[in-house]
Amino acid sequence: MTPYHHLVAEYERLVREGKKLPMANLPITPRPKPPANAPRALFFAPHPDDETIVGGFALRLAREAQMNVVNVVVTQGSKKERQAARFGELQKACQYLGYEVIATGPNGLEKIHPRTRQQEPQYWAGCVKTIAHILANNQPQVILFPHEHDWNSTHIGTHFLIMDALKSLPAAFETYLVETEFWGQMDTPNLMVEISAANLGDMIAATTFHIGEIKRNPYHLLLPAWMMDNVRRGAELVGGQGGAPPDFTFAALYRLRRWTAGAVSEVLTRGKNVPAEMNVGELFTLRP
Repeated sequence: MTPYHHLVAEYERLVREGKKLPMANLPITPRPKPPANAPRALFFAPHPDDETIVGGFALRLAREAQMNVVNVVVTQGSKKERQAARFGELQKACQYLGYEVIATGPNGLEKIHPRTRQQEPQYWAGCVKTIAHILANNQPQVILFPHEHDWNSTHIGTHFLIMDALKSLPAAFETYLVETEFWGQMDTPNLMVEISAANLGDMIAATTFHIGEIKRNPYHLLLPAWMMDNVRRGAELVGGQGGAPPDFTFAALYRLRRWTAGAVSEVLTRGKNVPAEMNVGELFTLRP
């Protein structure tokens, strides 16, 4: 028996104990509201719960940059019998984190998949118009949405839905793009964003409000392990092959670019680590 056997046994014990912790009925304390003129960050969530799982960057935007984070509910899941309940769960999760919510329809958008984009262009165009209207009305400083290879068909569909909506807007429309990953790893992330233990605790607590999903699969308990593995991956994917890892315990990987003059442009010449003590709002003063 080595000290590492004890370490692994402790990991196992903590996950086991985590399954006994309260879910969904946690107290919701009112969060300070951002200033009325605060810049807006729109998080386009393919499914209810994405805003809590991959939203570490968004949480830091709200808390450090004083941005008004708004969760845009792209879909409410594919099971019609669960769509209303999932929206209610999402509202509580967003209330816990202090986010606003924008619905895309009574039951969200349907069939947001690459095949719909190819096979049902008229229906797809209507969905694009819905997203373009939200973008134009909110004039966000930054938007968050999945990258194009995020495996799940709705995540990939959401990527192309957002990109098509951006292309439909006037060339004067500008915003920063932050692409997220969950199901499929990015080949070219350029940000490793440290997630503090306090923020990760809030993300996990908020995820428990998606009670109908985590009763089926308590994936909220595995977020710390995923965030720890992101530090391993990000050390070289973001920092460069053979690079020394930063002293992060938890992190999430993202790709930061900018939408300007009707096209995507780069804002970083090399990958960047974003420690907890840095105000993430500084990233949005960057220009190519």
